[in-house]
Amino acid sequence: MAAFEVRGGQKLHGEIIPQGAKNEALQILCAVLLSPEPITISNVPNIRDVNKLIELLRDMGVKVGQLAPDTYMFQAEAVRIDYLDTPEFVAQARELRGSVMILGPLLARYGKAQLPKPGGDKIGRRPLDTHFVGLEKLGAELTLEGTDVYRLHVPGGKLRGASMLLDEASVTGTANILMGAVLAEGTTTIYNAACEPYLQQLCRMLVRMGANIQGIGSNLLIIEGVESLGGTEHRMLPDMIEIGSFIGLAAMTGSEITIKDCQIPELGLIPDTFRKLGIKLEYRGDDIHIPAQDHYQVGTYLDGSILTVSDHTWPGFTPDLLSIALVVATQAQGTVLIHQKMFESRLFFVDKLIDMGAQIILCDPHRATVIGLDKQRSLRGITMSSPDIRAGVALLIAALSAEGKSTILNVEQIDRGYQNIDERLNALGADIRRV
Repeated sequence: MAAFEVRGGQKLHGEIIPQGAKNEALQILCAVLLSPEPITISNVPNIRDVNKLIELLRDMGVKVGQLAPDTYMFQAEAVRIDYLDTPEFVAQARELRGSVMILGPLLARYGKAQLPKPGGDKIGRRPLDTHFVGLEKLGAELTLEGTDVYRLHVPGGKLRGASMLLDEASVTGTANILMGAVLAEGTTTIYNAACEPYLQQLCRMLVRMGANIQGIGSNLLIIEGVESLGGTEHRMLPDMIEIGSFIGLAAMTGSEITIKDCQIPELGLIPDTFRKLGIKLEYRGDDIHIPAQDHYQVGTYLDGSILTVSDHTWPGFTPDLLSIALVVATQAQGTVLIHQKMFESRLFFVDKLIDMGAQIILCDPHRATVIGLDKQRSLRGITMSSPDIRAGVALLIAALSAEGKSTILNVEQIDRGYQNIDERLNALGADIRRV
C-alpha cells in the first residue's frame, strides 16, 4: 500500500493543465461497445479507474491501440460475450463501479449482459435501481444469481423503445439507458434525464456515430433507434473536479496558480461557489488564474445568515467537490454549513481534519458546520488514510497547507481519479514524496 509523505507550508506557483475528465471517460469508453468500427478517443486520463476499464474492454475482445500518451483507438468488432461468464471478468468488473455502463451497450448490440455488484468509493449506499428499471423498460429481463451477480437478457434479442420517467437524474443511469436506446426499435423518451456536460459529450459522440438524439442538454431526451452505429473521433473535456481541486489548493496554500484550458463554459456553478467562499478568480481566455491570497472571507446571504454550500444535480454544485469546499472553509474567515445530500458517508473524513486542528461540527451524516480559522492558526500534520478519491485529495490539500509532515496512507484511492498528482504538484513547488 503506497503512501504520500507531505511537508506542508510551501507556496506553489506556476501553471497546471487539468487531465481529461474521469467521469466522462468511463461513459465514453463503454460506448465503444456499440459499434464494430474504429473509434478514436483523445485526452484520456492516465488514472487507475480508466486504465482498469481499458484493460477490461481489451479482455472482452475489443481491439485497443494507443496512438499517443492520451489517445487510444478502440474497435469492438468481435466482442467475447462468453468472457462475461469467467471468474476473471467477475473479478475485474467488481473492482470498478464504472463497469456498470457496459450493460446498455451489450444489451443493445448482443441482447444479453451480466455484471457483479461493482466496486468504487465507499461513500454510502449507491443503488443501481435507475439503471435496471430503465433497461427493463426497454425490454430487458433481470435476474439475480446468488446475492451479487446481475444477469440481463432481451427476449427476441432486440431492445424496444419506451417512455420513462427516471426516479433520479442519475448521470450513469441516464448514460446506460441512452446507450441501450440508440440501437433499440422505435422511440425512447427519457424524462428527468441527467444533463451534465459529460452526458452531453456522450450524446454528441453518439450522434456523430449515427444516433438520433434530440434534447441534448435538457432533462428530456428523445431517441429514435437506428440499425447500427459507425466510428468517430472524440476528445474529452478537462476534468472539472480537478479544476475545482486546484482552485481549492491555491486558496488553502496562499499560492498563485494558473489552470490552463479549462473549458470555462462547461464548469457551471463551480467558479461561483468558490467565489462565495471568498476565493478570487480571474478568467484569462480559457484559463483560470488564482492570485495568492493571505485571507479569504466566506460570504453570507443577503439577510446576514450563514452560507450553505450543498450539492445538487446539474447545473447545481457537483457532490464530488463538496469535500474540497469543506477543506477550503477550514481556513476561511467566517462560518459555512456544508450539506452533502447525496451520499451519507462522504463527510466521515472530517475526523482527520479535526485531528489536524480544524474547527468542524459534524451535525449528522449529511451536514457539517465549519468555523474558519482565517489562517490565524495553521493545521498540523498528522498520519491519516484516504477513504475515497475526493476525500483523499481534500486531505492532500489540507496536508499541503499544514505545518510539519503529514503521511497519507492508501493513496491508491487518489490514484484512481488523479493522474500523477504528486509529480504534477511537485512541479509547482509542493513537497510530496511517494513511499
